[in-house]
Amino acid sequence: MSHLSHISITTLVLAALAGPAVAGDLSYPIVDTGQTSHFDNMGSASASSVATDYPGQDADYQGNQAQYRDNGDGTVTDLVTGLMWEKSWHDASWQAAMDGAASAETGGYSDWRVPTIKELYSLINFSGNQGRGNPSSSMPPADAAPFIDTSAFDFAYPESGRYIDVQFVTSSLYTGTVMNGQQCFFGVNFADGRIKCYPTSTSRHAGGEWQVRYVRGNAEYGHNSFADNGDDTITDTATGLMWTRVDSGDPGLYGENDGALTWSDALNLAESSDFAGYDDWRLPNAKELQSIVDYTRSPDATASAAIDPVFDITPVINPAGDTDWAEFWSSTSFEPGMDAVVVYFGRAMGYFAPGGAAPAFIDVHGAGAQRTNPKTGEDSYGFGPQGDVRYITNFVRLVRDAG
Repeated sequence: MSHLSHISITTLVLAALAGPAVAGDLSYPIVDTGQTSHFDNMGSASASSVATDYPGQDADYQGNQAQYRDNGDGTVTDLVTGLMWEKSWHDASWQAAMDGAASAETGGYSDWRVPTIKELYSLINFSGNQGRGNPSSSMPPADAAPFIDTSAFDFAYPESGRYIDVQFVTSSLYTGTVMNGQQCFFGVNFADGRIKCYPTSTSRHAGGEWQVRYVRGNAEYGHNSFADNGDDTITDTATGLMWTRVDSGDPGLYGENDGALTWSDALNLAESSDFAGYDDWRLPNAKELQSIVDYTRSPDATASAAIDPVFDITPVINPAGDTDWAEFWSSTSFEPGMDAVVVYFGRAMGYFAPGGAAPAFIDVHGAGAQRTNPKTGEDSYGFGPQGDVRYITNFVRLVRDAG
């Protein structure tokens, strides 16, 4: 097939504070992933043992540490983002979730809304673990841990069906379609640590309902403000991050082979780069990388990658033989550590047979999905219920703190 210091200590603030202080007065501060462990290609490892071959991974950098205040009225305020959340959730179809926001009165507030995918993803915490077990099981493995701070927010695995079915609704619709024509919304799964696009017309696997946690406040959260610096770098003044305008498919940044690297090579490229005269580049963590997805764009709707055109992005040919755009590595490992998190700016492909049709390579989860790929081994397809296509080499875009 053609291939196409964040040490988190989550703080639950119980005292009554005057109000949320959005990090650094940014409108879109990125909350740290919560990952504090180090990893090599096979699993967890000591920081000293990975310093040479796996430098600059997620746990080596400290970002905006999650800080939540329980308001004692069924609401939780995120002191980093300025968003207020419901502490618990509602079970609903996608449409019922959308309709229900107008009548929600949690905490005495009447301005609740369904979160966007970027608002909801701010809550994901990569200290979570899907667990070493069968994801189709009805019981979570003993080592499973949710991808959300359960000291701040209510969480429960489903009482029936697959334990990994904890998919939360957002208002962000895919501008393309999946599964050969289905309209879908991007949702965050807090049991398996992924973003996928789920059908708006059906309930989740095994006939259950989706979940929704309403949000209010900071209407600017998730809105980028890109400035081209004229030196092949782009600054997002909303997040305070600077990005390389080009990716590893460009000779100026990498220029070897087609630009696809293993996870270890991606980390080392970032560590050694002096692109545009800066020597403090890093491989972005999962939440930083997801922050530059443009969910208004897609290969089907705009004939482009799901990223603002201020950026260059290398085209690839996907397994179906179509022009597409690849997935990108993050510095965030996925417990128990053999995989790392990838974000898709082109179609999230699988080898799948929707509705009893013959299996084919199709877009199963949408441009803007977040899944995981193995750090070593062989490219493959047919992984999981939707037959995910997985590559061991992926593209790279570097980030640094602006200023």
